[in-house]
Amino acid sequence: MNNPSAGGGGGTVVATPGDLSSLALYTAKSFARRHKILTASYLYGLSSLFLLILLGGSGIKLTLDQRREYEAIMNTVNLRAEYDAATSYHAAHARYYHAKGWLSCDAHCQHYKRISERKKREWDEIRAEGNARMSDARSVAGLWSEVGIDEVKESFWGYFQGGKDFARRQSMWDAMFMGMRSMSRDESMVEYILKMLMQVLINFSMGLIMALVIFIFGLWGIIRTYQPNPLTGLFFFVTATCAAFAFVSTYLLTLYTCAAGGLYGIAKMAESNMRIEGGGGRRDIRGGRLDRTGGGYNRPHYQ
Repeated sequence: MNNPSAGGGGGTVVATPGDLSSLALYTAKSFARRHKILTASYLYGLSSLFLLILLGGSGIKLTLDQRREYEAIMNTVNLRAEYDAATSYHAAHARYYHAKGWLSCDAHCQHYKRISERKKREWDEIRAEGNARMSDARSVAGLWSEVGIDEVKESFWGYFQGGKDFARRQSMWDAMFMGMRSMSRDESMVEYILKMLMQVLINFSMGLIMALVIFIFGLWGIIRTYQPNPLTGLFFFVTATCAAFAFVSTYLLTLYTCAAGGLYGIAKMAESNMRIEGGGGRRDIRGGRLDRTGGGYNRPHYQ
């Protein structure tokens, strides 16, 4: 730690970069000893991300035969029939919705209700058939293929972006309401900035952790569509979960580090300003002494 600043600094103590590095290292070691499973998951996730980068950010390339078979099965999916069935159902449901009353449904309404239910069953059947064919095509490609890896990546990035968007929107509203509260309480700008910084970090933590949880819950559904054997599916699930956890954790740690670095810089600037304002005492100039606190020169003093 630095010594208290001289010349009326008020005993302000600001940690040095070495102190902060030692504290961060000690905290990391202590956390790793207490939470071995989380630490192992994080390190395994980082290694998985590094391996994915080495592979060019994608999975195993499909062979020519695999790609032909995959595309042949995908071409059998009748997207037009599914679209027509969905349109027909929504039209039938709209007629049923406008025919029913608040708490009752007469014979005319029941007629449209039966039509709506039949259209819904037809749509579900066509959609289930299409999903089954897409699942067969994905099983040809394989879970570790570029098709499987890219689908999981798209799912993760979608949820990750959603978490960041949530944090930005929430931070915007917090900035507005906290600003109004600060003006009513006559708080300083520094207090407002510090509170807002903490709120932004909380919002990003909540948004990204929520996105991670939703991604993990939806991950198994993606894995099932590739029809892997149980061990392969479980291994892929653990690997993808650890990789997502490592990425989100690293992103949040980077945010916290940047915020801490900014606060440290502000503290150092405040310490420097306090030293300048407090003065450096008296100094001799050609036998005279300049008193910063009293102003002007004292009478020359000869020994």
